[in-house]
Amino acid sequence: MELRSSAFAPNGEIPRRHTCEGNDSAPPLHWDGVPPAARSLVLIVDDPDAPDPAAPRQTWVHWVLLDLPPDSAGLPAVGRPLPAGARPGLNDWHRPDYGGPCPPTGRHRYFFKLYALDTTLPALQQPTKAAVERAMQGHVLASAELVGTYQKTRA
Repeated sequence: MELRSSAFAPNGEIPRRHTCEGNDSAPPLHWDGVPPAARSLVLIVDDPDAPDPAAPRQTWVHWVLLDLPPDSAGLPAVGRPLPAGARPGLNDWHRPDYGGPCPPTGRHRYFFKLYALDTTLPALQQPTKAAVERAMQGHVLASAELVGTYQKTRA
């Protein structure tokens, strides 16, 4: 599988409009190469550099989406509308929506991870990343990753 965005290049800077310094809207995402046996897709966006890349202490979760249809080709800018059947999980702000980069210090990396599953995850109601990852165990057929970076321009 391949995951990309028309908003930023792999390992490139995420545009300000997709961060807390902009309008905090999700970047457009596009994917292809989903295995024919896939029954659903999961998207997780997180930052392993929190709170400081020089001394990371946690991975901050920015977005969790599950049960994306395997025949979908991506998500539009702002992340809405979601494809039919797709459901949000909860990010680390305890919200079901995208929360853009807003690093307190330094340049952080943001991992956009897409997983193709051999099942759907219908029993989960607004789950956390940890709950989704537990439910995905043994069901991942393929995965793709896109990394972007961001450093705040204002303190």
